[in-house]
This record gives sequence, C-alpha cells and structure tokens, in this order.
Amino acid sequence: VQAFAAQGWLVLLPNFRGTQDEANTQRAKSELRTLATGLESYYLHNSNAFPSALTSLTSVTPRIITRVPSDPFNGSTAYQYATSSGYYVVWSYGPDRTAGITGISSAGALTGTQADDVCITNGTATTC
Repeated sequence: VQAFAAQGWLVLLPNFRGTQDEANTQRAKSELRTLATGLESYYLHNSNAFPSALTSLTSVTPRIITRVPSDPFNGSTAYQYATSSGYYVVWSYGPDRTAGITGISSAGALTGTQADDVCITNGTATTC
C-alpha cells in the first residue's frame, strides 16, 4: 500500500504491481503457447527445421501468425527465442524484467537460470 498526503488528507492507494504481474504472467503463458504452436507448424512444413527467428512465422507461406507479440514484462521487446538440434525455447523476462534463460542446449536442456522467466520448450525442462 502506498500513502501520500494531499491537501491535509492521507490517501492510501493499494499497490497493484503484484496483480499486474500475475496478469502479465498469464498473458505471457497464453502468447507463448500460441508461438509454440506456430513453431511446431513451421517445423512440420519446413523440412523439420525451426526458423532462425520468430519473425519468420509472419513471413512464411502460408503465414502462421500475423505478428510476433511483445513480452508484457518488457513491452518494447519481442519474446526471446533460441533453438538447437531440434529443440526450442521461447521465454519472457518475467516479473523481475531480467532474462535468466540464455538458450537451449543440443540435448534440450535450458541454459542460464530460469528464475522467474516464463517459458515454453519442447526440450527436457520439466518446469517452464
């Protein structure tokens, strides 16, 4: 709760940061599922290869998605994406607004630290 005085009145305002972070986490999870579906479709239609960038999903024929959404925790930046040896990971910065995940290994393991990043992968990570 934040408090400030205005013309002799004490005004209490609830801190909505936690609620906003929860909403952004749910939005990120939803958008990441959409991107994962798009990546799987791309893979099936492009000789079992993942795209080098998420933006390829908007330019392939047939077009898979119309635009790559922005990470709700870093609005001016698209979701992060990495691929290696048939594995992919797509991730959001998460509530701390710092990317801990750095990529995915050729064995399908996440690299870096997940911390509070929100992610989706076809790799070996059990929590993402």
